[in-house]
Amino acid sequence: QVQLVESGGGLVQPGGSLRLSCAASGRTFSRNAVGWFRQAPGNERRFVAGISWSGRSTYYADSVKGRFTISRDNAKNTVYLQMSSLKPEDTAVYYCAAPEAAGTPQVAPNEYKYWGQGTQVTVSS
Repeated sequence: QVQLVESGGGLVQPGGSLRLSCAASGRTFSRNAVGWFRQAPGNERRFVAGISWSGRSTYYADSVKGRFTISRDNAKNTVYLQMSSLKPEDTAVYYCAAPEAAGTPQVAPNEYKYWGQGTQVTVSS
């Protein structure tokens, strides 16, 4: 079993930055890919970024490419999402997730077994 806890959300002005953290406890997830997803009110949960277990491979949705950076520190069992040049349309609840088995990050939410509780990100002036 893996427990995931997100932190770092908040209110930020357009053009600002935030860094989200996803801390894992329980069974180590250092051999698992991790994904970040977001869900705005009335919308489905969507893939934002993913990282392989080693951290050497990263994947991004087109909407965040060049603005967001995903990274991980396996010694700390933590994955990060650095968000820059934030836009109002980035407003959503952000979730981190991990699959049951090792592998590359997947875009579909149903490929992931473990989810955090989410952290709210609001981009507004």
